[in-house]
Parts: sequence; structure tokens; C-alpha cells
Amino acid sequence: MGSLSVVYGITTAVSLLILGGYLLLVRPREWWFALLFTAVAVVNSGYLALSLSKTLSGAVAANHLAYGGSVVLPPAMLFILLKVTKRRYPRWLPPVLLVAAVAVFLVTMSRGYYREVSLAFVDGTAVLQKVYGPLHLVYPLYLLAYFAAMVTLVLHAVTKKVMGTAAHAVVLTLAVFINLAVWGAEQLMDNSFEFLSVSYIISELFLLGLHLVLAEHQRLTAPVGQDVPPQKRVPLPSPEQVDDPCLRLFLEGVGRLTPTEKAIFEAHLTRMTTEEILASLCIAENTLKFHNRNLYGKLGVSSRKELYAVYKKLTAPEE
Repeated sequence: MGSLSVVYGITTAVSLLILGGYLLLVRPREWWFALLFTAVAVVNSGYLALSLSKTLSGAVAANHLAYGGSVVLPPAMLFILLKVTKRRYPRWLPPVLLVAAVAVFLVTMSRGYYREVSLAFVDGTAVLQKVYGPLHLVYPLYLLAYFAAMVTLVLHAVTKKVMGTAAHAVVLTLAVFINLAVWGAEQLMDNSFEFLSVSYIISELFLLGLHLVLAEHQRLTAPVGQDVPPQKRVPLPSPEQVDDPCLRLFLEGVGRLTPTEKAIFEAHLTRMTTEEILASLCIAENTLKFHNRNLYGKLGVSSRKELYAVYKKLTAPEE
């Protein structure tokens, strides 16, 4: 195995670890982040497979795999930036851009994309020697269009002071310009190593870190429970109005709830799912479990199902 194959193996392993860690540990998950991390893992897997190829057909197939991930990366990054910069977009935009990505991918697989390809070996690593055809301009123009859109988003966020701090804007700018600079340099240099395999990982970590920091900033600065939808409900009676000790304990516990516990209590009454509560309050799942234990203890119940059953009993109309 050549030294470049070892490097590609490392970048592939790192990208897969990031994808797995995100899917297992981060709650609530963002669909575009999952797509971005999957695309980076696919790109690096393609580079690794190409470096290990023994035949021209295998190298070409691996090259197609890398392009398949590469065409998905720009729209994933764009929609992450749209979310981070709090810009709204029409519902039709995601499917249209994904269809465009598929179209560009099909162009990269067409005969007009390359005039000639051959397989060479550099220090034991397979390298695809390519002579581009007229359709090769489609892919650079595709990338440049996305880079222009992302730069525009960053500049708008900075000028309109959408970002929480100047540091957030710097991180966002770096995430965009690292890939732009690396891609531009690769067009001018004759090298056998794809530096984008590394810059993509750096960029996804920048974006994930910024997203998590902004989410935590929003959680700390926003009033707790501001996103829990209000519901018209029958008011609870006072503890003095009920004779059942268990019901009286429940009502007394409601009066001792902290603001966060009160928000979670209201969310349970509106039958929100765990994922919805996590998203609305911007808290981690372990934090919700901690508050639930305190909440149930104060109310004398053991689950949200029992909580709702007691609430229904207290608010049921008298016969």
C-alpha cells in the first residue's frame, strides 16, 4: 500500500467516525448535517478506493464515487449556512438543487467529460491520469456558483450582524474559503494527492462546531420554553379543592416546578415528542432526562403517560 493510500485511509476513517458520532451522539439532528457528513465520507471512500485500484475500470468507478459525494457537498453546505445565518428559503429550493446535483453528476460520468483517461502508479498508489473534455467546465461552474452563493450569505450575515459574535462570522468565513482556496490551488497545481479530502473534514468540523455553539448561545439567551406552543386547557384546581392525597400531591408539585420544569410539563401536556421538546427548548437528551426525573418526583408520577392521566383526571368534567 502506498503512502497516499494510507493518508486516504486515515481521512476515510476520520470522516466515518465523524458521521457515526454525529448520528449517535448529537440530538436533535439536522438533516443537512447528516447529508454533509455522509457526502464527505463518500468522497474520501472514493479517493481511497481509487488509490487502491489495480485496473482502469476500477479506478474510473472509484472516481465516479468521489464525484457522487462531491456534487452533494455544495448544496448541503449551502443549506447549513442558510440555517446558521437565519435566512428563509422556498420549499421548492432543496429538491431543485438536489436534482441539479444529480444532473451534474451524470455529466461527470459522460464521455464528453474526459477526452482520455489512463491509470498510473506513483509510489505504489494508483493515480488516474485525465485529459478533460469540453463538458468538464460544467463542474467548475457548478462549484463556483455555490461558492458565490455562500460568500454572499456570509457577507450578508456580517453586514446585517446576524451572527451572534464576530468570532462566529470568522469561523463561517473560514469554512467557506478553505474549500475555495484548496480547490483553486488544485486547479493550478499538478499533484497526485486530493487535498480536498482533508479540507472537507476541516470544513464540516467548523460548521458543526459553529452550529452547536450558536444552538447553545440561543439556549442560554432565549427565555426557557418560548417555543412551546400555547394550548387552551381547562385550568387545574387548587390543592385545597381535591380530597385525593395523590391528586393533591400532584397539584402541590406543579406549584414547585422550576421555569424549565414548567416548560417541559407544558410540553408533555401538549403531547410533544421527545425530539420536539429537545428542539423547542434547545437542550440535550440527558438534560431532558434529568429534568424529567425532578419533574416526576415533584408530581408523584413515574412517567409522562401517568402525568397526562393524572392531569386528565383533574380536568375531567364532573358528572
